[in-house]
Amino acid sequence: MTPEELKDKIASKSNIQIIDLREEYEFEDGSICNTNIPMGEVMTRLNEINNEGEVVMFCKSGKRSKSMVFMLQKQYGLAHIQQLEGGYEAWCENN
Repeated sequence: MTPEELKDKIASKSNIQIIDLREEYEFEDGSICNTNIPMGEVMTRLNEINNEGEVVMFCKSGKRSKSMVFMLQKQYGLAHIQQLEGGYEAWCENN
C-alpha cells in the first residue's frame, strides 16, 4: 500500500489496523498509529492482529515490514495484511 492509499483509508475511516513494527527507541521520529508490535514480538503477539478488515504494517524504510508481511501471508495465510511501501520514511515524505 502506498502512503497516499493509506492516507485515503485513514481519511475515510476504513476498518484498518496500522501496526508499527519499529522498536520503541525509533518512535522519536514520530508514528502513524498507536499500535506497536516490534518485529521481534510479532510471532508471540499474533492475537493482537485483527482478523477482519485490513492490516497495514510498517517500519522505518519498509524492509522489515516487507519480510514480516511476506512471512505472515505465506506461513499463516493472512492475506489481509499489507505493508506500507517505503515505510515511515515514505509516509513522512508524502504527508
